[in-house]
Amino acid sequence: MKVVISKHELTQLIGKIQNIVANKPAIPVLSNVLIEARDGQLYLKATDLTTSMVCFSEAKVVEEGAIALPAKRFFHLIKELTSPQIKITCPSSDVAEITSVSSHFKINGMVKSEFPSLPDIAKATQIPISSTTLKEMLYRTYFSAAREDSRFVLNGIYMKVDKKIASFISTDGKRLSKMYTNIDIDPSFQGSYILPLKAVEEMVKLLSDDEQLVNLSLMHDKVFLESSNLTLITKLLSGEYPDVEKVIPSKATTTMTLHREELITLLRQVSLFTPDSSGSVRFIFDQGELQLTAMSSDIGEGIVSMPVDYSKEKLEVAFNPFYFMDILRHSKDETINFSIQDAYNPGMITDSTSATFVIMPMRLNDLKTDSEADVSQNPAFA
Repeated sequence: MKVVISKHELTQLIGKIQNIVANKPAIPVLSNVLIEARDGQLYLKATDLTTSMVCFSEAKVVEEGAIALPAKRFFHLIKELTSPQIKITCPSSDVAEITSVSSHFKINGMVKSEFPSLPDIAKATQIPISSTTLKEMLYRTYFSAAREDSRFVLNGIYMKVDKKIASFISTDGKRLSKMYTNIDIDPSFQGSYILPLKAVEEMVKLLSDDEQLVNLSLMHDKVFLESSNLTLITKLLSGEYPDVEKVIPSKATTTMTLHREELITLLRQVSLFTPDSSGSVRFIFDQGELQLTAMSSDIGEGIVSMPVDYSKEKLEVAFNPFYFMDILRHSKDETINFSIQDAYNPGMITDSTSATFVIMPMRLNDLKTDSEADVSQNPAFA
């Protein structure tokens, strides 16, 4: 292999693919990146056996070939070089020479055949969708997914395709996010997929904020994202996602409009008086006012208030302030709609988009001993 590529182009490829490389690989070869020169392009490939990526850029290919190199060492070396052009040659199948003006380096690697092969997308069902739409669907839902839950399916985003509508749902059992969008696909096509969180986070980073079309390709056990000069491939999480639709309130007795930024500011203030991230804030709705209170024997007490369009009987309910702020930050518009039935049922937050957010209440004990309601016993999350 002999190829010359701009340092700027190669650094951009590295920036896209470096997070795919496993920090603690199951097998040694997974700590490598496959570098392949062919057809006037330089390709970089990485995988952790669950999430994989291929990205490429134009290069001057003198001789085609491929080699797998230790990813972190190769990436760090390229970033330290100062020359605008970098030459990569392979005098043998497992050694690469990197040349930059007067600097010369040899890196020991592995032959291409030892690197895991990536799946073919030829038989996948393709969904063209704008980059900004897909990014919004993922970004505004993935934050409420579980991180290390024993119910493995909750550690991802549930995507359902039915009647030309793609829905995206995530939950950790304490909060839930849902969005949907129309898609261009055969109306008879149906499918459900659980996307791993790592892959979703990479998609959010890679997708641009424009109307450029990308392809989301679906198979029964994999999903592919094709965008300009890269392809992201992820295996799906296996298992049955719980029927969380029944958790979304359908008969809320009270709906009010809340100023989003003002509520975030007040929650940030009063949350300083909760002992840790699992603490609660009491929401007290009463005749045109919302009062937020938090108390800790070790810290003290915080009380803040704001005007609201509420005129019913006094209502008290406790929520985790950090979960509530997360939802508000991922909402849009100057004001949001907050719906609630009572202190023992979930609250629902909506805005002018298709987004729906649900937050579970916490026990209304004395604020100093508030603890979360055991929502894991809710059959929807079982």
